[in-house]
Amino acid sequence: MKRATLFLLLSLTLIIAAAAGGCGPDKDASANKPEATPTPDLPADVKDVAAVATPAPSDTPAPGQTGTGANVSEGNSDNNTVNATGELVSPVTSEVAVRTPGRVGKVFVDEGDRVRRGQPLLTLETQYLALDLKRADAEVARARAMAADAERDFKRKEDLVAKGSVARAAYDRSQSNYQAAQAGVASAEAERDLARQKLADAVLHSPINGVVAERKAAAGERMGDATVAFVLVQTSPLKLRFQLPERYLARVRRGQAVRATVDPYPGETFTGRVSVIGGVVDPQTRTVAVETEFPNSDGRLSPGLFARVEIDLGPSVEG
Repeated sequence: MKRATLFLLLSLTLIIAAAAGGCGPDKDASANKPEATPTPDLPADVKDVAAVATPAPSDTPAPGQTGTGANVSEGNSDNNTVNATGELVSPVTSEVAVRTPGRVGKVFVDEGDRVRRGQPLLTLETQYLALDLKRADAEVARARAMAADAERDFKRKEDLVAKGSVARAAYDRSQSNYQAAQAGVASAEAERDLARQKLADAVLHSPINGVVAERKAAAGERMGDATVAFVLVQTSPLKLRFQLPERYLARVRRGQAVRATVDPYPGETFTGRVSVIGGVVDPQTRTVAVETEFPNSDGRLSPGLFARVEIDLGPSVEG
């Protein structure tokens, strides 16, 4: 009995000790918790930087945003400037051919050379043409001499027939000879003019201001009648063609300013004007063709160049 009582007291003692040990650490931890260390003051030269880096709270939306945070770009419907891409093309391409057959004597230009209107491109061999012209000149001189003699005889017969000293038939023959001699002079002069024109046509001239895109003739080569010797393209002015979406059709006008940039001249802008507006909308792309003209007086732009276009349109048309 004493042992049971002792064992019970010992068990109660252990339970009370365990309960006291579970509650004690919370009080000790709260009592031993280290106090917060105060933040040291920043140096004076750092305080300004810290103030800029930490903006004050504000209800005003940042630039470029609405109150709901939606971005606003420059490419909205109120913008009157439209960007496109196009290609520079020549308004005139000329295939220059010789007018008369012959052998090429000398070529004056090559591919890539710039030419002016009326500038010689090549000449055919002209030795025989020059001889033909001399012969034609001689024929003109002979025909004029014969005509002068026939005129004197006719004048004489005219005076004699008035006096009744010559038969009327002799007078008529003299008159016919004089008229035939005059016709002979005209024929000889026509032959001379033809020989002179052939000699002039032996030199091929440029019909436009432009550049030699292709040369098909070489010295010593035999050129047939109407054989193409050069392909020339006009470079001043140049045309720039591009497409615009159909929604801009009512806002584009002839004469509107167009700015273009090309890769060979980075950072440089060339200015032109709208010259043609297509009247038909492409059903595949829903675009309309626009053509502009650039003076290109210095010849720096070339046909075939890719160009980035910026065109100023008028305000949108409200329905």
